[in-house]
Amino acid sequence: MANHNGLITDVDLRSHENNLVHRTREIDRERLIVRRGQSFSITLQCYKSLPPKHHLELILHLGSKDELVIKVQNGRGAGVKWWFKQQRVQDEMLLTLHSPADAIIGHYHMTVLMMSPDGHILEKTDTFSFHLLFNPWCKDDVVYLPDESLLQEYVMNEDGIIFMGTWDNINSIPWNYGQFEDYVMDICFEVLDNSKDALKNSEVDIKQRYDPIYVSRMVTAMVNSNGDRGVLTGRWDDSYSGGVAPNKWTGSVPILQQWSKAGARAIKYGQCWVFAAVACTVLRCLGIPTRLITNFSSAHDVDANLSIDVLLNEKLESLDGRNKRDSSWNFHCWVESWMKRDDLPKGNDGWQVLDPTPQEFSDGEFRCGPCPVTAIKEGNLGVKYDTPFVFAEVNADIVYWIVHEDDQRQRIRVDQASVGRNISTKSVYGDYRDDVTQHYKYSEGSKKEREVYEKAGHRVTEPTNEITEQGQLKLSIKPSRPVLGTDFDVIVEVKNEEAREAHAQLTILVTAVTYSSLHQGECKRQTMSVTVPAHKAHKEVLRLHYDDYVGCVRDHHLIRVKALLEAPGENEPIMAMANIPMSMPELLVEVPGKAVVWKQATAFISFTNPLPVPLKSGVFTVEGAGLLSATEIYVKGAIAPGQKVSVKLSFSPLRKGVRKLLVDFDSDRLKDVKGVATVIVRRI
Repeated sequence: MANHNGLITDVDLRSHENNLVHRTREIDRERLIVRRGQSFSITLQCYKSLPPKHHLELILHLGSKDELVIKVQNGRGAGVKWWFKQQRVQDEMLLTLHSPADAIIGHYHMTVLMMSPDGHILEKTDTFSFHLLFNPWCKDDVVYLPDESLLQEYVMNEDGIIFMGTWDNINSIPWNYGQFEDYVMDICFEVLDNSKDALKNSEVDIKQRYDPIYVSRMVTAMVNSNGDRGVLTGRWDDSYSGGVAPNKWTGSVPILQQWSKAGARAIKYGQCWVFAAVACTVLRCLGIPTRLITNFSSAHDVDANLSIDVLLNEKLESLDGRNKRDSSWNFHCWVESWMKRDDLPKGNDGWQVLDPTPQEFSDGEFRCGPCPVTAIKEGNLGVKYDTPFVFAEVNADIVYWIVHEDDQRQRIRVDQASVGRNISTKSVYGDYRDDVTQHYKYSEGSKKEREVYEKAGHRVTEPTNEITEQGQLKLSIKPSRPVLGTDFDVIVEVKNEEAREAHAQLTILVTAVTYSSLHQGECKRQTMSVTVPAHKAHKEVLRLHYDDYVGCVRDHHLIRVKALLEAPGENEPIMAMANIPMSMPELLVEVPGKAVVWKQATAFISFTNPLPVPLKSGVFTVEGAGLLSATEIYVKGAIAPGQKVSVKLSFSPLRKGVRKLLVDFDSDRLKDVKGVATVIVRRI
């Protein structure tokens, strides 16, 4: 910035040096982006004959209408927040600014006043600005995390792994958080600026942005579009016309970019892992250490009685109209953010649950948290925010009932250990799973676990094993993991431990379900009479052909098998249930040779159609933080059964480091096939 006629002829924000020290060079090399509680320096080029005994004054402005004006004190003193020191070096003035560790995050505009000894303004320079972020490297910041390896993962890493599936069949997809991609930081502040609080009273809102509790609550409310100008619209009914199916997304950046470009109009569509991943991007970008969590067998307990009642009719079909909004999902994703909780009693610092999926109404908005993980583990349900809801997600019982035609209910199964299993996050040390269940709950059946339940509001049902046995008859479903497109067997075993022959009626129902347990339709049903000799087992094999399940399986390619055993003379039928996830075909991604910044590299992508039918309208979507923005490659013509299709893509890496190239394949009959390649990008 030049001003040759004035006393200050040029200002150098020293963005390269400052951003390197403040760990923000990945965000931008040209603009000044710094972290609070840490000093930064700028230089003023001065005209040689400065007036004697002059002094400088620095004024900071926050907000689009200067809602907040902060005077920076010259020199450190008691109670001083923002301060600076100046040092004359030849015809340059070096200004070192110190921000407090609880400074408001945001976009600051700075005015430099050259003052005469008698207090007159000799010159005013106000054409430069900087961004200030949270600082988890600063021990006085409430988001301080004292472990560099955790900071590298939970603030600096742009590549994620999201775990999905079922508790006993866990799979994963790669995700591009891309928090340092071009202009993502600006969009993150745009998200805050479009919140209800900001639009209602910008000055009050800005003054609260020193607090990660406030900011994280704003983010969780704004990632979903329920009731505000939020980023994503949720949809769970498999009808995604007019938008993008949740499974198709491979990263947060296109979602945020499209939202901003659309003038803060919601993007369609998201489900829990997409909401959580976008929140993770925004929070990491703002400087709050954040990780994505998957809770398997996650309960949604609306009336907070720690019990989820699932009502079935006599055909084992779900009575969706009769079931309350209580539900149990195969998995559910949220994020944890690291911060001190000075608003709570001791013992509540550390990881806090934040859930942007619009299911919990909190203080008038669809948001959830921050809720201390320690409060969930100890059953301290009075601790804010939304602890009873999160506690139930990892602890509720599931009770299955058959509702007969006369409206009488018959309990057929109780699950007391299935909710909140294998709670997972990406490891700090690589692309594998860390189990964090012990952070949320004591071991099932332990004395401590029972004490926590008592404190939280004891269980509705007495402790018991799952009801999968009736007298001496036992019922089980053998697990399998078939490949999508193949025929496979469902095996149900009835075991007779009595000394006499047993006769019973066995019903096997195969349905397709979404990850949130919405029923997609019946694939196959079979009822038969079984005779089981004394001390023997009978295996019933149900063959499922591709044509049996192709019409109803969607999204996560999940099949649910229910088996009901009714023996004459016995009071209660028994039910066993199992989820069978279909394995997805492999998508190969290779980037051979050396990858160099700004030099052309080539990716080779290949995929073989595993289905017994042709695939039409094939499209590969490729993206990667620091590599390229989302790019689509269309496949010409149909892909025949067993046919291999190969495409190549040239791109020029934008930033050095270990990068991930993410690929998604979609077609008319097969969607959301994922592939990934690791690319090490070097400087020349």
